[in-house]
Amino acid sequence: MLTPQNHNSCWIRNTGTRLTKAFLLFVAVVLLSSVSGSQENNEDEVPNKTTTAKPTKNNADTESFPEKEWGTYYDPKKHFCGDSDCYKILGFNFETWGKNPPSIKDITQSYRKLSRRWHPDKNKDKGAKGRFVRINKAYEVLTDSSLRKEYDHLRERPDEYYKKYGSSVLYSYAPKSDTLFVVAILLFIGCVFTWFVQKQRWQQVADKVIRDAVEGLKAHEGGSTESIAAREKAEKRLEKEKEEEQEKEGNEDDSSPNSIKKPNEKVKAKGKQTKKEIRDLQKEELRPYIIDAVKEYKDFGAGFHQPTWRDLLIVRMSFWPFYIVIGIFWECKYYFRRLRKIELSDEEREILTKRSVGTVVWLSASDQDRKEMVKRELWVMANLEEWQEVLDVRQLSSGDQKRYNRMKKKEKKQSIKND
Repeated sequence: MLTPQNHNSCWIRNTGTRLTKAFLLFVAVVLLSSVSGSQENNEDEVPNKTTTAKPTKNNADTESFPEKEWGTYYDPKKHFCGDSDCYKILGFNFETWGKNPPSIKDITQSYRKLSRRWHPDKNKDKGAKGRFVRINKAYEVLTDSSLRKEYDHLRERPDEYYKKYGSSVLYSYAPKSDTLFVVAILLFIGCVFTWFVQKQRWQQVADKVIRDAVEGLKAHEGGSTESIAAREKAEKRLEKEKEEEQEKEGNEDDSSPNSIKKPNEKVKAKGKQTKKEIRDLQKEELRPYIIDAVKEYKDFGAGFHQPTWRDLLIVRMSFWPFYIVIGIFWECKYYFRRLRKIELSDEEREILTKRSVGTVVWLSASDQDRKEMVKRELWVMANLEEWQEVLDVRQLSSGDQKRYNRMKKKEKKQSIKND
């Protein structure tokens, strides 16, 4: 039986034990909280050293699109792995393994791992089937000793690849187009082009005629019949308009007898100008009338006419077979007659002359000029050069022509004396 003294001593021992346990528990809690706080501070200060379960963006892209890590290779004919590196498809790097290339066992292990991952029956990703096919192709290339040796050899030798497997250019065929539609578009573009070309040809001659008419060139000065006629028409129209204006002014003056006639300002201006300035003003005054007169010429001859439906490409093409057949027939007939040494006919003389001087010159010449050209036998080079010299002399003034003829006579006399 416990006495009161024993009872107090037991109570004191139990209380001390409890306080000791409580104190130890408190110390443990403080230590744990300080450790966790230091870890949190370290995590805040150096976030890159902590490892998290979340994958980075690059790793996520690689997981979803492994093609980004497959490298490149020159294989346009797809004889090996196409534009990807067979080694990198299976997870190896050709440039870093040094003297220890992957063995067949390493390649097989990597292949089995990747094939299980990307097999279409296990992976429902849209690109799984294509990746699985390319993984199989890489395995076939790298497990075949001769094929792998060739693959390593051609890695940095595209010229040898080209010699063995052909061109490096890959042709991809576009969807088929309607042939008739394409032909129709091309013909339409050709017709528009020929129409504008013919318009430009006519405009070139028209510009020259306008320029000659404005300058008032005569025939011996290089003016053409069209330019002379256009200037005459323009002068008549200008004169007629001036007469009509004068009549209107006279009628207005008669209707107001008390009005004072003012001197003409144009007359005053002309009196203060030089002769050259007056001529320039007259030319500019006459120019619009000359332009209107030249526009009336639809055809200057020699093919220089304003475009019509006959100048469209499709119309010209329809006559090509006819012209080809006629040309071949004429050439055969001409050489047959030359073999028989038959004298040239009138038709042959005209055609040979036309070829010598050109179609434009022949069509623009008068009947008399054509007869003269045929008579001179211009298909002979010496006669053609002499005729071109005569044409150049005709463009000179009368005084220059006389001097030229005197010079020619002196040259003939000199040549006779030398002989």
